[in-house]
Amino acid sequence: MAMAIALVVIVVATVLFHFLSPWWATPLASNWKQMDDTMTITLVITGVFFIVINLFVAYIVWRFRHRQAGQGAAYEPENKRLELWLIGISTVGIMALLAPGLFVYADYVHPPQSATDVEAVGQQWQWSFRLPGRGGHLGTSDPRFVTAANPLGVNPDDPRGQDNIVITGNELHLPVNKPVRMLLRSKDVLHDFYVPEFRARMNLVPGLITSFWFTPTKTGRYEILCAQLCGVGHYNMRGTVVVDDQPAYDAWLANQQTFAMALARANAPPPPAPAAGGAPAAGGDSGLIDQGRALAQSKGCAGCHSIDGNAGVGPTWKGLYDKTETFADGSTAKMDVASIKHEITEPQARLVKGFGPLMPKIALSDAELDALVAYIKSNSAAGATTAAATTPAGTAGGGTPGTASAANTISTAPAAGVAAPSPPPPPPVKPDVPPGMTITRPAAGAVNPQ
Repeated sequence: MAMAIALVVIVVATVLFHFLSPWWATPLASNWKQMDDTMTITLVITGVFFIVINLFVAYIVWRFRHRQAGQGAAYEPENKRLELWLIGISTVGIMALLAPGLFVYADYVHPPQSATDVEAVGQQWQWSFRLPGRGGHLGTSDPRFVTAANPLGVNPDDPRGQDNIVITGNELHLPVNKPVRMLLRSKDVLHDFYVPEFRARMNLVPGLITSFWFTPTKTGRYEILCAQLCGVGHYNMRGTVVVDDQPAYDAWLANQQTFAMALARANAPPPPAPAAGGAPAAGGDSGLIDQGRALAQSKGCAGCHSIDGNAGVGPTWKGLYDKTETFADGSTAKMDVASIKHEITEPQARLVKGFGPLMPKIALSDAELDALVAYIKSNSAAGATTAAATTPAGTAGGGTPGTASAANTISTAPAAGVAAPSPPPPPPVKPDVPPGMTITRPAAGAVNPQ
């Protein structure tokens, strides 16, 4: 009897919790209302089965409860009529569950002809994006072409890719009420692109290009999540989709740098040699800093090391240069040029206190090491004034994953000039924005990397 009462209480409590619960789906911001309808059908069918089966079991427990000693249960090894009914009802129920989803999925992976292709590339633990330029088409890509200046491996010989816009930060802009086909690639492990408000998600499978489409219907900022466990930094692999009205989107797009411009910048004459002793010049040469920033993105450094002071999978790079770091064995060391290079080239030799042995060895040339050190140094407290002049907010790779960041192109345009050795401090006014660069305000709750 107690079991029957418990089953009835469970059913009643479950139904009440469903209707009175404060946890509901996020407001829909795309064309995929069919996703919500399919979920509702699934919930109704499973809910009906849950209620009927549990109440039936409760009735059986009460109706055929033990009444007197010596009375045994009737033995009936099989009942073909009952089995046929159960098979028939279960088959209809499963078909009702699967059929709507199959029809919706068929539409989900077949975009309209007017859809614009946008590429999203996942890498532990960060997002990068590529949009078509004025030509309206994405160029081909191949892992063979991946370099620090070309982190997505866009084919430099494909004319359709020359005007493509490569965003190496975690923020993507899209126009409202325009269909978009997302082309998804992974550079390492299994990821999943998921925006709850769009009811849109799809796996990123290494070696494959997966796709789906949607139409954003409401302007605003929406969080991108990775919905597959992709390693220890999985929780930090977040980004932002900013849905703009058409004029705002056109203005944003016009300020982005094309792939051809990025290649021309990468092929420009190299910056002056580092100062004596192997250290980059004070504050770092702007070209060397830009190279280091691009390397931090292409090598995946930005997925673990933030530049805004927030701890990620690895220690933050903000204020790292000239800092006295404490290691897991209790020893300490000043993070000068030599120490930073040692930590990059021999990441398992000594571990920073509070962090695990997760960083792999990465093959870097001496020039690439100098560029990374210059970039790290530009984010130090000692170089804050120079870094503020040479690294505008939002151009340093998006900060730590999980915080909204300004949109970044594959590499930024030249800074507005490095300050002379002893100029007066610049007034706190908005800096001039060089051609090919955009400065956007961080989202609410984001930490300004400057």
